[in-house]
Amino acid sequence: MENNNSLVDFMNRKAAEYSTRQFIMGDPVQIPHLFTKKQDREIAGFFAAIFAWGNRTTIIAKSRELMGMMDMRPHDFCLHASARELRPLADFRHRTFNGDDLLYFVDFFRRHYRRQDSLETAFSQGMDPGDHTVEKGLVYFREYFFAGEHLRRTEKHIASPLQHSACKRLNMFLRWMVRKDEVDLGLWTEISPAQLICPLDLHVMRVARRFGLVTRKQADWQAALELTENLRRLDPADPVRYDLALFGLGIIEKY
Repeated sequence: MENNNSLVDFMNRKAAEYSTRQFIMGDPVQIPHLFTKKQDREIAGFFAAIFAWGNRTTIIAKSRELMGMMDMRPHDFCLHASARELRPLADFRHRTFNGDDLLYFVDFFRRHYRRQDSLETAFSQGMDPGDHTVEKGLVYFREYFFAGEHLRRTEKHIASPLQHSACKRLNMFLRWMVRKDEVDLGLWTEISPAQLICPLDLHVMRVARRFGLVTRKQADWQAALELTENLRRLDPADPVRYDLALFGLGIIEKY
C-alpha cells in the first residue's frame, strides 16, 4: 500500500461522510441506540451484531422483534424472565439462528450479569496489558461464552480467530461499544480504539483490495489483520474509524 496523501484525504473524507447520525437510520447500529441503559445497549447491540448477515432491513426488523419480545428491557428480561416469559423465545427465527440458540444466549447473559456489571469484561479479561489487538479477547470470549451447557449447533454463531474467521460480527460489535462518535456508542474504556480490528466482509474486502489495503485473497482473520495494519498507517490511534468509509463505498456506492 502506498500511503499517499490523496488516499488519506479520500478516506478521511469518506469516514466523515458516513460517520453521522443519518447513517444510523439504515444500519443495525440503530438497535442499541434505542436504549439509554448501558447493559440494555450491550445486549441489544450484541444481538443486532450477531444477526448481521444478509439484508440490513431484515436484520433490523428481526432485532426489533426480539427487543419487543423482551419488553424493550433486555437486561432486566435476561436477568429475571420466568420460564413462562421465556417460552415464546423458542419460536424465534432469523436465518439459521433459532429458538434453542436464543435461549442459550439469554442464559449466558443471565449468568454473566449476575456476576459482572458490563459485558466488556467478557472480552477484556482475556487480554494482557499492552496487547496490540483484541485477538486474545475474542478467543477468550468464545471460550467464556460457551462455558455453560449448550447445543453444538449454537457454536456456529460465535466466531473466533482460532477458527481463522474474520470475526466480522464480533468486531463490529466491539467497534460500536469501544469507539465514540455519532454512530458508535463508546460505552467501554478498558479496550482502546487502537486495539480494534476492522470488521471484514466480502464488500469491504473488495474495496480494500482496490485501494491496496489488503492483498490476501481470503476474507479471513489474517486478511482482517492485514487490513487493520494498513489502516493504522492512516490513523494509528483509531484505525477502525475507516470501517464505515469502506462499508459505504462497497454497499452504498457499489465502488
